[in-house]
Amino acid sequence: MIDKNGIERCDFAHAHEDIVRTVMDRMPDEETLYDLAELFKVFGDSTRVKILCVLFEAEMCVCDIAELLSMSQSAISHQLRVLKQSKLVKNRREGKTIFYSLADEHVRAIFNQGMEHIME
Repeated sequence: MIDKNGIERCDFAHAHEDIVRTVMDRMPDEETLYDLAELFKVFGDSTRVKILCVLFEAEMCVCDIAELLSMSQSAISHQLRVLKQSKLVKNRREGKTIFYSLADEHVRAIFNQGMEHIME
């Protein structure tokens, strides 16, 4: 029911206790939900999304990513640090060069799901 102020309200003055209890039992704890929100914040920066997109195609070093995105190595390094802390990318050392890649298939799946959603 919509009230006079345009606010949707239930017709009943009580909650559906069975539904509320079932959902409450299935809800993750606060810390888990906080961590999930923090993960999604990482995807909220277009530079980080571009870096993930680049790493879909190939493992790359900071210099390559900076060249490809026309950005400074410092700016790329900063964003890679955020992505690494969020466990979205990993790195490996080869001599003096550090190469970055997607951390695992979950990152690819999250990214692809997001792309599918916006393309609908």
